[in-house]
Amino acid sequence: MPFGFGLLSAQRTADDPRSWEDVYRETIELAVELDHLGYDSVWTTEHHFVDDGYMPSLLVTSAAIAAATTSISIGTGVVLAPLHRPVRLAEDAATVQVISNGRLILGLGLGWSRTEYDVLGVDMSVRGKAMTEILQFLPKAWKGEPFTWLGDVYSYPELAIRPAPRDTIPVIVGGEVDAAVLRAAQHADGFFSNASPRRFAQQVQVGLDEMERIGRDPTSFRWIYYSVMYPGPRDEIVESVWRQTWKYSDMEASANRPGIAHTPALDADERASATESIVGGSPAEILDALTSIRDSVGVPIEWMARSFFADISYDRQVEIAGRLAAEVMPFVPTG
Repeated sequence: MPFGFGLLSAQRTADDPRSWEDVYRETIELAVELDHLGYDSVWTTEHHFVDDGYMPSLLVTSAAIAAATTSISIGTGVVLAPLHRPVRLAEDAATVQVISNGRLILGLGLGWSRTEYDVLGVDMSVRGKAMTEILQFLPKAWKGEPFTWLGDVYSYPELAIRPAPRDTIPVIVGGEVDAAVLRAAQHADGFFSNASPRRFAQQVQVGLDEMERIGRDPTSFRWIYYSVMYPGPRDEIVESVWRQTWKYSDMEASANRPGIAHTPALDADERASATESIVGGSPAEILDALTSIRDSVGVPIEWMARSFFADISYDRQVEIAGRLAAEVMPFVPTG
């Protein structure tokens, strides 16, 4: 069963001695290591204006990863689609698909930061409608033939977008709410979720019900589930997981901050919550947890270990990826 790794975010930490050049070099080098380790896919993630540099340009980085690797699929988890003009999104994705010889997985989501929408000049109130149009626009754009687009949000005169990718670009929708699942079932190739196991089971049922309603074959649909995975005692990595999750609450406040904020200390409740979110322990314990998730949803699942941590050393990051590849990846449950 496919097993991926991410979410590569190219973040720095407070007092980090590395330059941005160092951080992006390590990002590409880690993707190369993942390719050598046999991972099926590597995933990046998008936000804007964050003090720690949370990756803003996923398709630029994807092209660099494509040029440095040979076989690993390159997923975006996710491009915040309404923040991008559909024509440029189509062009950039097609270019990555050509450079990578067909290895791009284009994950798309809405985003939630009003700061991002305001600064980039996009009307947040129509983001759902914009996403639906983008999902309909992209397949037409990638045919490489002239077409006209007259939508509710976007309009373009007759044009042809090139290069036209030889290989179909799979489009995956990510999100939490039912509306995201419904869009995926109607217009995309799959769904990308990091919900709780219980909520993920609900999302799957929403998607299956919608596919039945519209007459779509559910076997053509991809369910991709990602969670923090750590091959060892969860308390060894809980501080890094806390930093990873806390940063989302700090993003908008950090947009005009001159330096990178230090992560606040965990209190008891925060420590318990962060620990609970980790699929960790021995390989057998990790595999038991994944099997339980698979059994609860009843569909084939593609797995992604969200096991990139911005505050640990590169060597330790490679070690974690290597252990997951050797001790978990070969045994993940199939559908």
